[in-house]
Amino acid sequence: MRYDPETNILLWEIAKDPIDHCLELGNFIIHLSKSKKPVLIEILNASKFVGQQDKIKLESLKKQIMETN
Repeated sequence: MRYDPETNILLWEIAKDPIDHCLELGNFIIHLSKSKKPVLIEILNASKFVGQQDKIKLESLKKQIMETN
């Protein structure tokens, strides 16, 4: 995980798979493989996100990823 203070983006690399497409969900950009496996997550306006992780519903996020095609 790394933070870019210039763009205020937090980058979280989850896998090394090739990126096929991405999905934008609010302040999140989720880069997915062909099999819809999350590869990289970008959190925009990351300074606002820090300290609010407990409000994120990861299961809801996973469901939204799987519903897109």
